[in-house]
Amino acid sequence: MVTVSGNAKTIYIGGQNAINSEGQLIGRDNLELQTKQVLKNIQTALAAEDATFNDVIKLNIYMVNGCDPAVGLKAFMESIGELEKPPLITVLKVAGLANPLCLIEIDAIAVVEEKGDCLGW
Repeated sequence: MVTVSGNAKTIYIGGQNAINSEGQLIGRDNLELQTKQVLKNIQTALAAEDATFNDVIKLNIYMVNGCDPAVGLKAFMESIGELEKPPLITVLKVAGLANPLCLIEIDAIAVVEEKGDCLGW
């Protein structure tokens, strides 16, 4: 369970797949490489809002049937590492994704404390 209170901004990151910023699929038929690219895409989106994975409170992971969640977890640990407050995670096995070459898609919700101006607003 995660509870958020106070003056905070919620960031919703829609489903990220293993397509890089140049529009290329990274890691065809390779869950580990695809997971690392997905996490990189999420980190980029978080950074645009001055947030990090430490601010993520929820991950929904959509993984194609036949993929081993342990491989995805290994890639997460190598890319992100241990988090002080790990997010809630839901893993859903699916028959396929919008891009049939993708093995994994992740959406995220992050919360960051809003900073008021110098007057404290």
